[in-house]
Amino acid sequence: MTPPPGIRLAGDYTLGGARLFTADLHLRAGEWTCLLGRSGTGKSTILRLLLGLATGGTFAGDIAATDGSDLRNCISYMAQSDLLLPWLPVLDNVCIGSRLRGEPPDRDRAAELLDRVGLGPAAQQMPGQLSGGMRQRVALARTLFEDRPVTLLDEPFSALDASTRADMQDLAAEALSGRTVLLVTHDPAEAARLAHQIILLSAHGTQHWPVPPATPPRAIDDPATIASQSRLLAHLRSAAA
Repeated sequence: MTPPPGIRLAGDYTLGGARLFTADLHLRAGEWTCLLGRSGTGKSTILRLLLGLATGGTFAGDIAATDGSDLRNCISYMAQSDLLLPWLPVLDNVCIGSRLRGEPPDRDRAAELLDRVGLGPAAQQMPGQLSGGMRQRVALARTLFEDRPVTLLDEPFSALDASTRADMQDLAAEALSGRTVLLVTHDPAEAARLAHQIILLSAHGTQHWPVPPATPPRAIDDPATIASQSRLLAHLRSAAA
């Protein structure tokens, strides 16, 4: 795998003539950055800007890898919607990227990833036969299958029950170790577990939030992690008041 770059995004984003946010983000190479903020502040928009996708607004600023490398073709992305193709079985959905690039898919690796997300027996089922949480796990397997140096995750565990969410957090942390990861989440506990750095986004700009001292992924019952998520939740509630 190509060494993961750091990424800098800095500038103003306007929508409908009004400024939505001013951002100054530095995604450190090989680390997890968790981005939190109220709904509508532009977190998903930042992911689309990094991907070079249309956003409906205007960004005035700079987006670049800190090592000068080309970000195209080095990013994998998991959107809020699972985006599974309903006419393809689950296994084919996992390796759809290879098919679209005209590459022979590694179906054994895709099957292994399905096993790891707990869906090995569903490999030949169609997406319409799966629950929302199962579909989200297929989308996670598809994202991990791409094995890119940069990964963007938009609320990837939101449809999962608490136990499965913790399992998938651990899996993602292991599989994406050493990658540059930006995770958009509304969950302070998730950020406290997984982040090397936490950034809060609001209309006023970006703010760094202190992370617990242990190396992520942190234990769910670690006292410092619990205290961190409590302080972060209190801050987010006060900011929304």
